[in-house]
Amino acid sequence: MRDRFLAWEDSGLPPDTQGTVVTVGTFDGIHRGHLDILRTVAARADASGSRSVLVTFDPHPLEVVNPPAAPPLLTVGIEKSEIVAESGVAFLAVLPFDRHLAAFGAEQFVDQVLRDRFRMKELVIGYDHGFGRGREGNVETLRALGRERGFLVHVIAPVSVADGGAPRPASSTLIRRAVAGGDLETAARELGRRYSVIGTVGGGDRRGRTIGYPTINLGSPHPRKLLPPEGVYAVLVHTPRGAFGGMMNLGSRPTFGDATVTLEAHLFDADLELYGATVKVEFIARLRDVRRFPSPEALVAQLRTDEVQARRALTRVAAGH
Repeated sequence: MRDRFLAWEDSGLPPDTQGTVVTVGTFDGIHRGHLDILRTVAARADASGSRSVLVTFDPHPLEVVNPPAAPPLLTVGIEKSEIVAESGVAFLAVLPFDRHLAAFGAEQFVDQVLRDRFRMKELVIGYDHGFGRGREGNVETLRALGRERGFLVHVIAPVSVADGGAPRPASSTLIRRAVAGGDLETAARELGRRYSVIGTVGGGDRRGRTIGYPTINLGSPHPRKLLPPEGVYAVLVHTPRGAFGGMMNLGSRPTFGDATVTLEAHLFDADLELYGATVKVEFIARLRDVRRFPSPEALVAQLRTDEVQARRALTRVAAGH
């Protein structure tokens, strides 16, 4: 798996690559529909002896062509590459998206980027896919180009999600709405996994140790990362030493007069040195709002209650409920 920002003339592929199976798009969140596409790319590459490639963009194209409409992101930094690696796709190519690339029509993008640069022999796309200037490269356009240029086009049907009503396609827009509203259950159902954030453990003020609840500090969240509403959450934290249940404060620390929004997690039954480590935090359940307590002692009393509730939520998850 290779995750890199590529120079315009460089594909990043091994020099002996004869052909690839490619998909292309923003793939923000990599929900169940996206994963179906990626798994098809990997399977087609295995069947044909080719290499599998996801071509994606940074920043999000709307940040360039229509900044007011650019959505907050479900996956930032290495979050996307980690999920892609688990899908079976071998190469992740991240193209810097700018005005120059935005001006490419579908035909130009297919010829100069996908075929010339990434040696595409097969293209796998979703049923509603569009790319190129003004999203002119729709399914029919790409099928016509495939017939003319001699590459195969595979169109993947939507993955249906049932939420009590009629089944509908998985949607990044609906996932953003669920996360922003604190609806972790819906977000997880759409994604096919629990919503998460990846960060690097940094130094804190060690105040948690003085009150019996030491924490790992992930600092302020990425400015483009969409997070649930501020609050205290039951979480599952994946570390280099294994996964640990815990509880996390997402937000400020008003009891101590600190208005900075940070991510701080207390791990249950763990005494680890994790400074500098990269960890993934999965959101399990929201426990309460962030609020100011009259004293550190009152905060500790609440943290004991939070711990009981968090352990119960984690037990339910472990039991499959």
